[in-house]
Formats: sequence, C-alpha cells, structure tokens
Amino acid sequence: MANDNADQRHDTISRQQVEDFLFAEADLLDNWRLDEWLGLFDQQRGGYIMPTTDLPDGDPSSALYLIADDMPKLRSRVEQLLGGLTWAENPRSRTRHMVSNVRIAGREGEALLVKANFVVFRMRFQNIDPYVGEYHYKLIPGNGGFTILERRVVLDLEALRPHGKVSFIV
Repeated sequence: MANDNADQRHDTISRQQVEDFLFAEADLLDNWRLDEWLGLFDQQRGGYIMPTTDLPDGDPSSALYLIADDMPKLRSRVEQLLGGLTWAENPRSRTRHMVSNVRIAGREGEALLVKANFVVFRMRFQNIDPYVGEYHYKLIPGNGGFTILERRVVLDLEALRPHGKVSFIV
C-alpha cells in the first residue's frame, strides 16, 4: 500500500511545480542566500556533483570531477563562500541563473528524475562568463515541495574559459 501512495504522489506532480521549485532555487543562488539553498537538500544523503567537461557521464567514484560534494563538503563550501574565506569570491561574483526546458524524466525509487537546461552568467571584475549546460536532479517530493537528493551539473563547455575556474555555485 505504501508504494501505491508513493506512485500516486509522483503521478500528481506537474512540470509547473518542478519549474517553480527550480526557479526559486535559482533565485536563492543569485541572491547568495546559500544557507537557505543548502536547506533544500536532503541533509543526510544530499549531493552536488559537476563532472569535468571532457567526461560528462563519468562516475564520481572512479573519475575526476570538478565538484563531488556530499553534505559535509557542501556545508563547508557554503560556509567558506559566505565567510569570505574563498579569495576567488571576495568580493563575491554576481550571477544570474536562467533555467529552461524543464522536464520530468522519470523515477528512481522515491526520487523524481528531472532535467533542465541552464545558462548562468557570472559577473566579476567587469567580466561576464557564461556557463551553459544541463541540470540533472533527483528530487524527493513531500510536504508540498521537494528535497534535493542529488544535483548534477553537466557543463556543455569544452573548457572552463576564459578564467578557467568554478568558484561559485552553478
């Protein structure tokens, strides 16, 4: 019976609900409300990963990743960014996250699989760097919203140019 309830809960989720969640997440990131953004994650199992541009389908357990953060690492990253301890973000970048083409791709256990395209514009020291790619989410529905189980950022860039780093949250 529990599986039937879970199936019904997943079946009643609309793309609009998922879009609204992703748009709200983008707003938190653009306004550097990183503590609130961190609260969107499953606090025990959540993860944030970004494969290298040359191996977008790589496994973080066996391939080099730009970011492969479990919750303790992600909390530390947010603390450093908010605490001014990251020289590359002091003063912090300004960003604008553009999220589009949101689609529900299926299910994996309790998680809803979601994909969305993105462009993140990073403004810093009179430079504008665009980051283009696709988000892959594993979202757990509940309490009228979602919890992020996994956020995978797949960059479409051939290389991190012109400045060669990701020192903020894409």
